[in-house]
Amino acid sequence: MDDAPALAELAATTFPLACPPTTTAEAIADHIANALAPEVLAGWIVDPQKAVMVAESSDGSLDGYALAVFGPCADPEAAIALATAGIVPDPVHELSKIYVRAEAQGGGLAGALMEAAVAASREAHGAGPFWLGTNADNARAQAFYRRHGFATVGARTFLVGGRPESDVVMLRTE
Repeated sequence: MDDAPALAELAATTFPLACPPTTTAEAIADHIANALAPEVLAGWIVDPQKAVMVAESSDGSLDGYALAVFGPCADPEAAIALATAGIVPDPVHELSKIYVRAEAQGGGLAGALMEAAVAASREAHGAGPFWLGTNADNARAQAFYRRHGFATVGARTFLVGGRPESDVVMLRTE
């Protein structure tokens, strides 16, 4: 994957799908502009501590992506949740992002992307637990992660455009 602009377009399209209705359009736009800009995503692609997996449709456009990150847990609240669950948060695998276009949801694509990102991160950095954060109001995402072996172990605050959102921290140990 070396097409950061296409990945950024996908990220800009899919990120709002996971936001609760209380997240303002301005906060979403700010998050996309600052955290999901093409130059940021280009950095992910070349970073050996990150695994970016994409799914292409038959016409070559991107339908989904996942990002796994390996290293020290940079989120203090998540690190506490992991430590409370008995996990040393340095280093640890994080499933940082997994997003699929609305029209491609429901067919197993997200699960395949997630497992590919998990496998790539473990191949590069060795076995170990995975953690993630997802919005506390996103019941669909939480159910998806539970089906894939994750359990809620804590909570954290995640900033979207500088606005605090409540996340759950989930952990998969196998």
